[in-house]
Amino acid sequence: MTFRRRLYLTLEPTEKGGIPERIFEILLIVIIVLNIVAIVLESIRSLEQEYIELFDNFEKFSVAFFTLEYVCRIYSIVENPKYQNPFYGRMRYASTTMALVDLLAFLPFYLTFLPLDLRFIRIFRLMALFRMFKITRYMQAMIIFKSVIRERREQLILSFIFIIFILIIISFFMYLAERDAQPDKFGSIPEAMWWGMATLTTVGYGDAVPVTTLGKVLGGLFAISGVAFLALPAGILSSGFFELLHNPEAKKHTCPHCGKDFHE
Repeated sequence: MTFRRRLYLTLEPTEKGGIPERIFEILLIVIIVLNIVAIVLESIRSLEQEYIELFDNFEKFSVAFFTLEYVCRIYSIVENPKYQNPFYGRMRYASTTMALVDLLAFLPFYLTFLPLDLRFIRIFRLMALFRMFKITRYMQAMIIFKSVIRERREQLILSFIFIIFILIIISFFMYLAERDAQPDKFGSIPEAMWWGMATLTTVGYGDAVPVTTLGKVLGGLFAISGVAFLALPAGILSSGFFELLHNPEAKKHTCPHCGKDFHE
């Protein structure tokens, strides 16, 4: 087995991975979790001032680790038949979602060396939160979730379009009922849509509420119906999960080594 092949097998997670794969997987997950904790704690000004050197050193270590990991993935990805072309294969892999997440895990650090506005640089530093998405590569549940989204994407899109239509209808009726009583809050349909979104999602911020009798009646009906409308995507996803987990034919995965689909 060549060094590049061994490197590829170590970097790409599989259910039947050996000891090197598991060690690297655990190491990567630990570093990602520690990065998330560091980003959260660094936002506390007192901790940032007291442990600024520790935070900076850990950031440099993380950037070096993620940079090396990214280079190794780009180098070894040609072992996958889907990306076996030395140039175009690597370019195709670099444009995938997970490869972009890997890139964004360390790229903001290097952007800080550019002559940019400090406020702009801080925004890029916050992009280090993308490191938490790297952990999804090692979560079987996320693989199942992506499969369900892919299989039910048409139903989900249709349900969201339906919710938008309902939101517009609700906002239209509330605009007619409340525009004279509250022209500052329901003076137009777009303004009424803010109330509609808060009502459909059952958040109810309270900054815009109906005051007329008709508005209150409509508001109550819309609030109750909003629960049913938002249950549509949840029902679609739950049925997708049930079908995937209980239908053996639906449990199809892609081998990270040969790129072929197979059933469990």
